[in-house]
Amino acid sequence: MKEFTYQTNGTCARVIHFEKDDENRVYNISFEGGCNGNLKAIAKLCEGMKAEEISAKLAGNLCGNKGTSCADQLAKAVME
Repeated sequence: MKEFTYQTNGTCARVIHFEKDDENRVYNISFEGGCNGNLKAIAKLCEGMKAEEISAKLAGNLCGNKGTSCADQLAKAVME
């Protein structure tokens, strides 16, 4: 598995860490900063999903008037 660190933009969470395997499945998602309980739930729900599935479900999800969210940033992170 390959480890990734993604610097977020426009969210309370500053960094997202995760791993991807050869099948593009995402594991061990963790966030630095942000709403701890909600982000732990997102990480558990996305565990083992393909990057494309995560992106399809979470991309465009907004937090207030920020124009993005931690979930939206995760969608972007796993597709890079």
